[in-house]
Amino acid sequence: MSPSQDSVYPEYETDTSQTSKLIRKFKETPFVPVGMAGFAAVVGYGLYKLKHRGDMKMSLHLIHMRVAAQGFVVGAITCGVLYSMFREHVVKPKE
Repeated sequence: MSPSQDSVYPEYETDTSQTSKLIRKFKETPFVPVGMAGFAAVVGYGLYKLKHRGDMKMSLHLIHMRVAAQGFVVGAITCGVLYSMFREHVVKPKE
């Protein structure tokens, strides 16, 4: 690439710090951090309840925790897709 040639992606070169890239990505897809936070919350709650599970088998408890965490992530992904479809097809003015 010659120095006189303009960059193809100038917006990516202006943000050099990892934090600014992460914030920009979260603004583009807001349901990704929601899904990650929900997953972490379900796992944290599951680990807390692991100590007080009573006579429930370990494997059954882990299966319930896995299904809850996966359900939260799939729900966040579904909401994100619906939100992006709404933004592209309903809010975006017809050209």
